[in-house]
Amino acid sequence: MNKIKVFCPATIANISCGFDVLGLALEAIGDEMIVQKTKEPGIRISKITGQSLPLETANNVAGVAGLAFLEQSNYTGGFEIEIHKKIKAGSGIGSSAASAAGAVWAMNELLDKPFSPIELVKFAMQGEALASGVAHADNVAPAIYGGFTLVRSYEPLDIIKINTPPELFASVIHPQIEVKTSDSRKILKTSISLKDGIKQWGNVGGLVSGLFLEDYDLIGRSLVDHIIEPIRSMLIPGFGDVKSKTMKAGALGTGISGSGPSIFALSRGKETAEKVAEAMRNVYLNIGVDYDVYVSKINTKGMHKI
Repeated sequence: MNKIKVFCPATIANISCGFDVLGLALEAIGDEMIVQKTKEPGIRISKITGQSLPLETANNVAGVAGLAFLEQSNYTGGFEIEIHKKIKAGSGIGSSAASAAGAVWAMNELLDKPFSPIELVKFAMQGEALASGVAHADNVAPAIYGGFTLVRSYEPLDIIKINTPPELFASVIHPQIEVKTSDSRKILKTSISLKDGIKQWGNVGGLVSGLFLEDYDLIGRSLVDHIIEPIRSMLIPGFGDVKSKTMKAGALGTGISGSGPSIFALSRGKETAEKVAEAMRNVYLNIGVDYDVYVSKINTKGMHKI
């Protein structure tokens, strides 16, 4: 195989209580990439549609991740990459992660899988470092593994795929404002109180347990963020209203997707998820802010050939 077309899923990072360690992949929205082998060494990005992003390899997250892959491979040729963006940059649903992870996953497939999923995450993290200044894995891990993932440790990197309850759906609204990950990190505190830490650790443990036990009530009780959300929510107009309205519509829990401005809610069943999405729409219709909204099953496959 010399050429491959890949679906690169959007992702929700943090999932309220799991800053930089929890993430999930979405089924309803993602980018498409076409990657092919070339005789010339290196990475060439030949085309980008949907977004205005740099074609220069060193300035593009897919290019940087691809170079990290090539440095560790025995392949003497190179790759040409086309990126068809459906995920808007700065949306908070893993636009940079989709490009970085998609590039290395496709390259790995074309070379008969010399690298493991966790090694691919390490390469893709280099693209995230370019995008946000921090080599975090909470978006690229679910994009590559599929479903829910937990980054148990960064040094050494240790990733665990978590069970996905079959009736779980995500509703996501992207108000048309941009919040850059690098900017949203700057406003965060560098220390927390022991009291807040204890509450947050309990929720992370509760959420992971709820997912494995398929206990939807426990999942809902655990989708609470005592540390990041109170600060970042100030950057998102209408956040408090969205949260209260979606909970009244039946959501298990609602929070900020990644660094925002997208807001996500998890629900049991598609019917409830649709009602939750409608509640989200109504808030931004009243505010007068344009938006995109999605209702999606959890994508348990992650990256895949199309």
